[in-house]
Amino acid sequence: MIKQPIKMKKIDKLRVEVYENRTDMGKSAGIAVANKMRDLLAKQKQVRMIFASAPSQNEFLEQLRQEDRIDWSRIIAFHMDEYIGLLKNSPQLFSNYIKDHLFSFVSPGEVHYINSANSISDECMRYKKLISEAPIDIVCLGIGENGHIAFNDPPVANFHDQEIVKPVKLDEMCRQQQVNDGCFPQLREVPTHALTLTIPTLLSGSYLFCIVPGKTKAAAIQSTLYGDISTTCPASCLRKHSNCVLYLDQDSFGVEI
Repeated sequence: MIKQPIKMKKIDKLRVEVYENRTDMGKSAGIAVANKMRDLLAKQKQVRMIFASAPSQNEFLEQLRQEDRIDWSRIIAFHMDEYIGLLKNSPQLFSNYIKDHLFSFVSPGEVHYINSANSISDECMRYKKLISEAPIDIVCLGIGENGHIAFNDPPVANFHDQEIVKPVKLDEMCRQQQVNDGCFPQLREVPTHALTLTIPTLLSGSYLFCIVPGKTKAAAIQSTLYGDISTTCPASCLRKHSNCVLYLDQDSFGVEI
């Protein structure tokens, strides 16, 4: 049974759906993304998608991989960011996360992982070429505790970035979030640098589905929805996208202003 949101609203162009809990939120997002995939596959040969890799996406990805009537052989998949400096078999690598939580279940026709062990300049060029081959149809993303989308933290976020993918230094609040999420045991083990798709690259997607559960995200969500559209909260730019849905649970929605 599809659970209905307990609250729906629109802020600028952004559609917001709030669910009773993160399970309902994740399932609803998974069903919505699957429906959009089916719709696009009925009209075009392939669908190009970008996925976030984080514990906040667990319930969503679990639902998506259970959905039927999706021809995954016609999906071209990317992920949006990757740490620099971790070993290839590290469980914290985002390529390993998205493989373990989705791609090992559904087998897309093409999966393009960011290889941060490669020369950074070469990898940026390689991934730029892959991303730029055709328009991006669907982006599935989250929002960080500091308001980042992908690894576009406030100090490096640029709404007019000319790059497709770039290396960045991670903000300490972003690095601490990885400890808060249980991905690393302590801050000193979290890499200091990463590769990320830029904000214009993410916003180029025709349809954006943003999944953000948890109390630790409440402040970022308040800034996203009610603050200035500014790189001080990079996710605030989602309010300008014409086809973005933000999925929240009661914890992340917090106290309405």
